[in-house]
Amino acid sequence: MQPDDLDFADHLALLSHTHQQMQVKTNSEAAASSAVGLNIHKGKSKILKYNTENIIPITLDGEAVEDVEFHIPGQHHR
Repeated sequence: MQPDDLDFADHLALLSHTHQQMQVKTNSEAAASSAVGLNIHKGKSKILKYNTENIIPITLDGEAVEDVEFHIPGQHHR
């Protein structure tokens, strides 16, 4: 297999403390991926939230990315 044969990557993690940082990182990753001919599958993309109250969605090419909540078993969460 040659690097030119690579059409996808799985399990990319972008870590952020704020909604704004996550949106900027998401936009940057989308632009970088597009620049090298890779596409991000919006239907498989998820935003993992932990201990957050922000309800504004992260968008990818103008479409909201699905949120999933993360909970640690045995710990109180909101």
